[in-house]
Amino acid sequence: MRVADPHDPAWVRSLAAGLEAMGIAADPAQQARLMDYVALLARWNRAYNLTAVREPAQMIPAHLLDSLVIHPYLQGGRVLDLGTGPGLPGLPLAMVNPERSFTLLDSNGKKTRFIEQANVQVVRERADAYRPAVGFDCITARAFAALGAMLRLARPLLRDGRGRLLAMKGQRAEIDAELEDLVLDPQALRVIPLQVPQLQRERHLVRIVWS
Repeated sequence: MRVADPHDPAWVRSLAAGLEAMGIAADPAQQARLMDYVALLARWNRAYNLTAVREPAQMIPAHLLDSLVIHPYLQGGRVLDLGTGPGLPGLPLAMVNPERSFTLLDSNGKKTRFIEQANVQVVRERADAYRPAVGFDCITARAFAALGAMLRLARPLLRDGRGRLLAMKGQRAEIDAELEDLVLDPQALRVIPLQVPQLQRERHLVRIVWS
């Protein structure tokens, strides 16, 4: 694997093009932080196997852009990233939303040790045991669990039980299968197709709003 260089011109152009395509106005300092994260992830990945994506060039669309594509759907000032793994999607979103407070939650020790290097609030705890003093306005989750489990875990973590869950998923057929046994208000549920620049993969956002 090529050694990660956060200043590689091709990788910088790839990130900038993806941000522009999604209409995300990240300043040069924020873009530099995103590239530093890729470099850090690639370096740790060699020893700790944090992600199946090995090449830093592929991490830009597969991890950065895929995380940032839900940026327009965030709500409120307090955001929890449920089952964050190596910080996805929470860490890239935090880097371009400095006005919001992000908490990244995961029970895996090696992954929480990695994301602690990025200077964000990290909680090493099981989601079903975590009870913050103040609830969250918005909860994100990517490749975390089936929708039924996410609903069960997310609702108690919202402020007064109100807010939104942004669950990132792949194929629509899989989403429909997970939704079959769930009882949800149709007005609260929306399945949104996502277009991730440079990523040839079916992606969807399941947005559930409790009010």
